[in-house]
Amino acid sequence: MAETGAVRTGLPGTLARLPGRVPPVVADAGLAAALFLVTLGPGRVAGGTGFALQTALVLPLVWRRRAPRAAFGAIAAAALAQWLMGVQLPADAALLVALGTVTARAPSRSAWAAGVVAVAGAVLAAARWAPEGRVLASAAAMTAAVAASALLGANARIRRAARAERLAQLERDRDEREHWAVEEERARIARELHDSVTHGLSVVVALADALGHARPAETHAVTARIAETGRQALTDIRRALDLLQDAAPGAGRGDDRRSPPGIGQLAALCERTGAAGLVARLRVDGDAAAVPATAQLTVHRIVQESLANTLRHAPQGTRAEVRVSCAPGTVTVEVTDDGKAGAARGAGRPGPAGSGRGLVGMRERAAAFGGVLRAGPLPGGGWQVSVRLEHGGAP
Repeated sequence: MAETGAVRTGLPGTLARLPGRVPPVVADAGLAAALFLVTLGPGRVAGGTGFALQTALVLPLVWRRRAPRAAFGAIAAAALAQWLMGVQLPADAALLVALGTVTARAPSRSAWAAGVVAVAGAVLAAARWAPEGRVLASAAAMTAAVAASALLGANARIRRAARAERLAQLERDRDEREHWAVEEERARIARELHDSVTHGLSVVVALADALGHARPAETHAVTARIAETGRQALTDIRRALDLLQDAAPGAGRGDDRRSPPGIGQLAALCERTGAAGLVARLRVDGDAAAVPATAQLTVHRIVQESLANTLRHAPQGTRAEVRVSCAPGTVTVEVTDDGKAGAARGAGRPGPAGSGRGLVGMRERAAAFGGVLRAGPLPGGGWQVSVRLEHGGAP
């Protein structure tokens, strides 16, 4: 015995797969031919008239799905001619097939009209050919057959409508998923641009302001810092734009400038911030290499946005401390400065200068790793941003 779920081969498997491959007209022609042959037994069709009526009753079934109302009308006309001629044929069953097709595919008004015609035909056939004393029973039996055919057609109509609704719902769900995926990608790119480019431009502005007060011997060093920070900002812009288009296979994958920044780049970040006038001390505890690249990018962006916020809005002479603690499955980030708590601080600090976009972006990044970002003033003055990310050690 074959195992359950095995693929059927040979003739049974071929017949099982056949209905999905045969065009509807061919399948309906086969149905008409089968019905014609089954009802064409010896003594059932007499002479050329009976043969012609037999053909007229069965042949319209070939177009029953392409033109259900026309096929039903042709069969009903042939049945009426048969009744008027007094020729009784088993091929009258074609009228039931056509009725089921009209009920399944035609508008409801046409289905009701076809049902009335079929019931009238059943009553007329019983009145003419039923044995004496069994007219009512014969009419009731044929009317039941008409009702059964109509119910089968209605059931097919309901199932087809349900299947179409399911397909439409699947398409709507797919479109909605694609829409939200695009929106999520846009939000992610916006966060990348805000976190990286805003920081770079803040450093450039601070250095440009310092350039006017620098001694001639320091001018070259300051301009070199401005150029370096500008190039880094351009690299970040290119990286964000690369997310918007399909890069060529293998293009730029070996370029270190396009690798996402992580904990290892925090030292350079603090150095650039220090050149702009904000002294930031970095402390990294634990094994940073065990933190996944995606979590490292989140750590880098949170520190970057926090330092950029302090650089933009804290008073001169403010110092910052960045502490990153790496533990198995978690990483904790704290960025603390000793600036005045009442100063306007852009993202998350009070004051008119901030739009709040930076704080929102940091919260979303933290939430992606199950973290809750906390930002606020310290009791003794200053500001702190802290978050604990649960990365689970996944690469």
